[in-house]
Amino acid sequence: MNSNALIAILACTALLTACESRNVQTDVTGLKDFARRYAAAWSSQDPVAFASFYAQTGSLRVNDGEPAVGRDAITQMAQGFMDAFPDMLVRLDELRLRGDYVKFHWHWTGTNTGPGGTGNAVDLRGFEQWTLDDEGLILESLGHFDNDEYRRQLLGDPEDNVAED
Repeated sequence: MNSNALIAILACTALLTACESRNVQTDVTGLKDFARRYAAAWSSQDPVAFASFYAQTGSLRVNDGEPAVGRDAITQMAQGFMDAFPDMLVRLDELRLRGDYVKFHWHWTGTNTGPGGTGNAVDLRGFEQWTLDDEGLILESLGHFDNDEYRRQLLGDPEDNVAED
């Protein structure tokens, strides 16, 4: 093999390696299975099982809130949601691969019957943007949903509380 052919092979190998995302699994079926199990864990009332989907130093941030960093903090955050919504159900709507991250689109329902709850039901859609580590665990999750709509459903529509004449 001449040196030009060797250089071409090395250049192609380097380009292919650079094009592969090191943080996103390329097995779409495996990712969908992971996402379904993740949704089931959100719905399970078992915050430790839920946190196991995260890397030891992983983080979960909901909207513009402070991120929960590390499995213990993620467990505590999940416990708060699970306590507030004992019948919480999270379902996978769609999974999208985007470069170095995955978008997990979800549908969440539940009734706020936990301690100090309003008794109101919520029905929301949103997504989490995941960055995965080399083992396929979540290194970072950025969660997004319409907070105004969440508060309206959780607290009740203020117009529903206006007395009619």
